[in-house]
Amino acid sequence: MAQKKSSNQKYRSKFEARLAVHLKHLGFEYEPFNINYTIPESKHKYKPDFVRGRLIYELKGKWTSQDRKKMKLLVEQHPEYEIVMVFQNPNVKIYKGSNTTYATYCDKNNIKWMHYKEIFKDEKCNFK
Repeated sequence: MAQKKSSNQKYRSKFEARLAVHLKHLGFEYEPFNINYTIPESKHKYKPDFVRGRLIYELKGKWTSQDRKKMKLLVEQHPEYEIVMVFQNPNVKIYKGSNTTYATYCDKNNIKWMHYKEIFKDEKCNFK
């Protein structure tokens, strides 16, 4: 588990730790609460990475099949939140040999997304 050096805040990845200072400066909180969601026939909890009001940024370097299913369900089941995937590289293929990238998967499944570098462009982050 990656850690932020100042304070006892722990992050789940080096990617999250690296962007934490800037996102906190923009008013985001790190994993402030859980959101319940249902995988048919079973209930689960999701702890969003960064939250400002109803806006959620979920940061991903590697985006597994399980994570993709979870985010699709969350977006469908919780329209009250604006969930945005923030990718380290949105052009990575979802699996070896696939033509589908993280970005095209999001586009096909109505999941908002952005490249992490867009966070640094201005205060009003632009997502797809």
